[in-house]
Amino acid sequence: MMDDGFERADVENAILKGFLEKKMTHDTRGTRYRIEGPSISGRSMHIVCRFRDESSLIIITVYAV
Repeated sequence: MMDDGFERADVENAILKGFLEKKMTHDTRGTRYRIEGPSISGRSMHIVCRFRDESSLIIITVYAV
């Protein structure tokens, strides 16, 4: 995330304004989701995440597209 120059606000913006690009179900730890969306500056980014049992979101990785 930091290597690509993204901040927390960029991740939040991409999640809120982006779309679910891929659902990855072949993981023993649970389903992962790849969201594609824009950073605050408009750069396209991917966020790979999963939900915990108590409905919180875990961000696994963030990178520029």
